[in-house]
Amino acid sequence: MRLILLGPPGAGKGTQAAFITEKFGIPQISTGDMLRAAVKAQSPLGVEAKKIMDAGGLVSDDIIIGLVRDRLKEADCEPGYLFDGFPRTIPQADALKDAQVKLDFVIEIDVPEESIIERMSGRRIHAASGRSYHVTFNPPQTPGVDDVTGEPLLQRDDDREETVRHRLSVYREQTRPLVDYYSQWSATGDPQAPAYRKISGVGSVDEIRQRIVDALAS
Repeated sequence: MRLILLGPPGAGKGTQAAFITEKFGIPQISTGDMLRAAVKAQSPLGVEAKKIMDAGGLVSDDIIIGLVRDRLKEADCEPGYLFDGFPRTIPQADALKDAQVKLDFVIEIDVPEESIIERMSGRRIHAASGRSYHVTFNPPQTPGVDDVTGEPLLQRDDDREETVRHRLSVYREQTRPLVDYYSQWSATGDPQAPAYRKISGVGSVDEIRQRIVDALAS
């Protein structure tokens, strides 16, 4: 089971990724984690990446693909893998294809933007305990305060509506084109192309989970 999860920020990819990796016994491949591990291990690619990051630059797709190829050689990737937050752009998808990294499925979790804005901008947290609420879906007993301590609830900067809208616009410009990239490649009938499946990300966690299970079985 080798797959990519696509979807906008706030679509619930993290929750579903945790379920998929546990169900199929496969690792979640995060480029951020790989970069940190390579830098710590002082591998040739890690040393090169550290120089670039220390200079404030962006690590090139060539280095990222090199890290991916090294990571996929490890024993825990034999049963498969799930890419987390990668690829983000068409050049990265092309590089993955050129490197002949095998993929079985690309799953798109589709959620309307206004639903995501409502979902994320309504979050409130109690900073000390980490308890979370939602002004519509899981409101505190008294608006704006924690049920247990009575202390004020906070809205994280990441959850402010203007921040969410900005993240969605970045996704639209940079990552949303991958939906067309993989759906069109799948439609060509190329045996190397992963199967493309689009599911609705609206509903309960369990409902969305079942849609993914059904998509992977079809």
